[in-house]
Amino acid sequence: MTTGTTPPQRPWTLAQRAARMNPSIIREILKVTEQPGVLSLAGGLPSPDTFPVEAMREATAKVLADTPKEALQYAASEGFGPLREWVAAQLARQGQQVSPGQVLITTGSQQGLDLMGKVLIDAGAPVAVETPTYLGALQAFAPYEPLFHSLASDSAGPLPEAIERLPHDAPGTRFAYVLPNFQNPTGRVIPEARRQAVVAAAQRAHVPLIEDNPYGDLWFDEAPPAPLAARWPEGTVYLGSFSKVLAPGLRLGYVVAPPELYPKLLQAKQAADLHTPGFNQRVVHQVIRDGFLDQHVPTIRARYKAQRDAMAAALAEHLPEGSEWAAPLGGMFFWIRLPAGCHAMALLPKAVAAGVAYVPGEPFYAHAPDTRTLRLSFVTLSVDDIRAAVAALGGVLRRHLNEELAEETP
Repeated sequence: MTTGTTPPQRPWTLAQRAARMNPSIIREILKVTEQPGVLSLAGGLPSPDTFPVEAMREATAKVLADTPKEALQYAASEGFGPLREWVAAQLARQGQQVSPGQVLITTGSQQGLDLMGKVLIDAGAPVAVETPTYLGALQAFAPYEPLFHSLASDSAGPLPEAIERLPHDAPGTRFAYVLPNFQNPTGRVIPEARRQAVVAAAQRAHVPLIEDNPYGDLWFDEAPPAPLAARWPEGTVYLGSFSKVLAPGLRLGYVVAPPELYPKLLQAKQAADLHTPGFNQRVVHQVIRDGFLDQHVPTIRARYKAQRDAMAAALAEHLPEGSEWAAPLGGMFFWIRLPAGCHAMALLPKAVAAGVAYVPGEPFYAHAPDTRTLRLSFVTLSVDDIRAAVAALGGVLRRHLNEELAEETP
């Protein structure tokens, strides 16, 4: 029983790092898109129409029939051996020679980012990221209290000279985090010559690389160049995912690490969750073991390419003059820079009121965000809905610019 006006003592004291944890703006926007009548171009969600439901159903039945006790028991922290072997063999097809012993199966590649933070980041240590970069990586690294350093970047990715200057600009940089293939959020791909230059600059600067590649299989016309990890295996950690080519609900990803780093990542994994669900791993291996993805992924590419083309045409028709974008060569996203006088975050409520949602670009920047940027996803809506959504967005932008012009006119 309490008396007087003295407030009750709070029982919980949060760690200082908790203050650095922030909600994902994308997750918050997705709540808004659940409102009736809102067409969402916001979430980076794979199309559920691409999920191989029947193959999963058959694989689940077979795993439960053949190895039920093993599938439902605790499993090795490293991951299911045959799945690790499959990953190593698949990477070899891309020119990346690794052993299964370097493969750690994670609970989504997002966990891989968290493990990298645990093992490599001390409070106050510099971490280099692209400009802009994946919001989820900033979220994963932030609780470990790094000093983010934004690498100058252009349409071909981070500038090699910015990486080479890291010993001077950010001494002690623990790693540079890059997404070479159809980057989230910009959709850009690092071309061959730039990849060579980035790796050479990282080697000269003695700055290791974390290469995140969730979208590399989603190319439309030609496969992207060989991974950075194939060029500097001892200095690069490679992250991959099954979310975009099978289903995100499985929460399966993987980390490929140099032998000197692997044991500590494994220990961090053990402390986090003991192991990734063994049942899910066995089901996925059953699905993919005999070449299923060689037939399945091209159907995803064809679907997404048609949706990409529909959005490109709609943007050209409906966005106001002064808008900037480039059609991505793969992946799931358009990156838009709005005309002067447009603030993407401030305009979001007006867009939602008009029946369309997007992700403002600000949260994708570690520093100095470009407030005129936004990200659009083109893979979850039908072609007709893409056209309607972009038309609605264009209407919001034009009305705003007309209001701005009217206010400026004496």
